[in-house]
Amino acid sequence: MDEDDLRRWAHRAADWSADYLAGVGDRPVRAQVAPGEIFRQLPAAPPETGEPMEAIFADLDRLILPGMTHWQHPRFFAYFPANASPPSLVAEFVTAAMAAQCMLWQTSPAATELESRVTDWLRAMIGLPAGFSGVIQDSASGATLAALLTARERALGHAGNREGLAGQAPVRVYASAQVHSSVDKAVRIAGIGDANLVRIPVMGPLFGMDPDALEAAIVADRAAGLRPAAIVACLGGTSIGACDPIDAVARVARRHDLFLHVDAAWAGSAMICPEFRDLMRGAEQADSLVFNPHKWLFTHFDCSAHFVRDPAALTDTLGLRPPFLRTLGHEGVTDYSEWSVPLGRRFRALKLWFVIRSYGVAALQEMIRRHVAWARDLSERVAAHPDFELVTGPILSLLTFRYAPAGAGDLDALNERLLTRINDDGRTYLTQTRHDGRFVIRFQIGQTATTREDVLAAWQAVQDIAAALPREAAGDAR
Repeated sequence: MDEDDLRRWAHRAADWSADYLAGVGDRPVRAQVAPGEIFRQLPAAPPETGEPMEAIFADLDRLILPGMTHWQHPRFFAYFPANASPPSLVAEFVTAAMAAQCMLWQTSPAATELESRVTDWLRAMIGLPAGFSGVIQDSASGATLAALLTARERALGHAGNREGLAGQAPVRVYASAQVHSSVDKAVRIAGIGDANLVRIPVMGPLFGMDPDALEAAIVADRAAGLRPAAIVACLGGTSIGACDPIDAVARVARRHDLFLHVDAAWAGSAMICPEFRDLMRGAEQADSLVFNPHKWLFTHFDCSAHFVRDPAALTDTLGLRPPFLRTLGHEGVTDYSEWSVPLGRRFRALKLWFVIRSYGVAALQEMIRRHVAWARDLSERVAAHPDFELVTGPILSLLTFRYAPAGAGDLDALNERLLTRINDDGRTYLTQTRHDGRFVIRFQIGQTATTREDVLAAWQAVQDIAAALPREAAGDAR
């Protein structure tokens, strides 16, 4: 492919992308294919000679699109979104064209310095003080792993890196059961182990960690000869949106000199709205905080903003400088490869720069406020319906409910069947969780193109499908 061909097909890809986004709302939200269906249509061996781009684009439409779940669909209310926007998409085109590996300052000075500036913008946008420094990680999972590795080494005096974990006192990490499973994964990868992740009971309307129970667990562990190292506080948990009382948790962390990491992967974006910042009160006392602009700030995956109070603690844990990775003649510059687990780094800051400049902070705030308001409205509709139960009210834009018509038997089985029918129907896409031992349906609002009408259409689809379930069951019985 020469430059003229590139120009032609790049224009074709841009047109394809614009057409896709314009029509994505007409497609079923979740892929409507059976396992293995796409695989069986793909050749078992690669082509010996090159094929024309026309044929590849045709197969993109014929083979690939039917097997895609459409995360940019305006009625995608499942998980948390992997959000995008037109300015972010344009920036991704440009980033792909430059194809830079931005591991060191010298491998692309603009990439490093833009990342420093844009993360500083983000820090100010969510109300964190100037003492925090930012880095863009691949995901909140990677940021949490980096934080817990740092906490482990601080607790062990860096003996873990020097000598390994064998023979060291067990390191303990404290979190509620509402934190994301990425915390469990980080504990495993860091060599801390499942047995040393201590689950603290929750309380209150936000299902936050009980600070007194946290304190008691730390005191008991110290008395038993264990080594408390870190607390992971939750700001907007994936299951039901749980939020820990960060201020109270931070006071416990200070009393016991423990590392405090705040996982705000989803809800952190909403902190650009000052009226929601009560949820993060105390986060300014944390050692580390992460949130994902790729979830609710309209920026393509992957883009995770990780803020640290002491960059040296992070780089002392993760950083290595072999001779071939040194920036000669420019001592003191930032090499972000030392701030993360991977050495290689994409130019992630560019799409965030495009998004913030294109929309401006005020428009980003307004989109998030609308999502929160629509969730409150939906929760009132669910609560008022005689056949539905609002299980957890909206925390920001996430709520949970279940179908509970009078006389129904096994509500878990009924709601599982309802959710399957909803997602097979294609008009919307929802997911499930378990809360207080019950199967419940999650509904979160946060997709870039979603309107209030999309929310109402999804709720109508839920009601229609639920109303048909008893009739179908009666018909099956006959």
